[in-house]
Amino acid sequence: MGKIDNNGDEGVKGSISKFPLNFWEVTVASTVVLGFLFGLLGVYLTMPASDYSFLKLPRTLQDLQILRDHLEDYTSDYTAQVLLGYCMVYIFMQTFMIPGTVFMSLLAGSLFGVFKGVALVVFNATAGASSCYFLSKVIGRPLATSLWPDKLLFFQNQVAKRREGLLNYMLFLRLTPTLPNTFINVASPIVDVPYHIFFLATSIGLIPAAYVTVRAGLALGELRSLGDLYDFNSIATLFFIGVVSVTPTLVSKNKS
Repeated sequence: MGKIDNNGDEGVKGSISKFPLNFWEVTVASTVVLGFLFGLLGVYLTMPASDYSFLKLPRTLQDLQILRDHLEDYTSDYTAQVLLGYCMVYIFMQTFMIPGTVFMSLLAGSLFGVFKGVALVVFNATAGASSCYFLSKVIGRPLATSLWPDKLLFFQNQVAKRREGLLNYMLFLRLTPTLPNTFINVASPIVDVPYHIFFLATSIGLIPAAYVTVRAGLALGELRSLGDLYDFNSIATLFFIGVVSVTPTLVSKNKS
């Protein structure tokens, strides 16, 4: 298993003082960015001539409501283009750790309903997380070591200790806010979490939170803040599901 270099403060300070990626790593990341941009350009060129100044990443609930109001007019007539554009933006945001995917999840519920919205969000979140996983496998180690040296070491130790029940542990992480999803996406290949376990934990573990967010999108106009998404009952339910997911691992350890 690949080890994280932890030779003291000098190594950490040195990694922070200089840009963490070399020329080839920057080239790989830039190529992926250009691929997404050309894809979005292709979608844009197939849409009818109109004023698309409303197309921007939402940063507030008000931005999201404006975007939803405009996209509703296009969804019925240009369903394929709207879906493709939505998927590309969501996956791009997940791949490059751009905040705001919660707004995209709300938008899915508002435009497509609960069933289709949850399926769409889970698909895109899993695809984006997988894209981030493989990109991190190529260029992620210096970046993660620079941004989260202590957290990365903690995660590596936890993964090493829970190797036999790793799927349950990864499900627990996805179901609860123990570690940020962005960090999990970047760090997993670095600490040798196998992709099939990463994929299963992501695709299954994100369903409950996706359901809560997508369902809230049905009543988008009633939301006053993102804090309204997760009340005490919702958070408690997610933690309960998370605890249940790691119970088999704890039981097997006690028996052994």
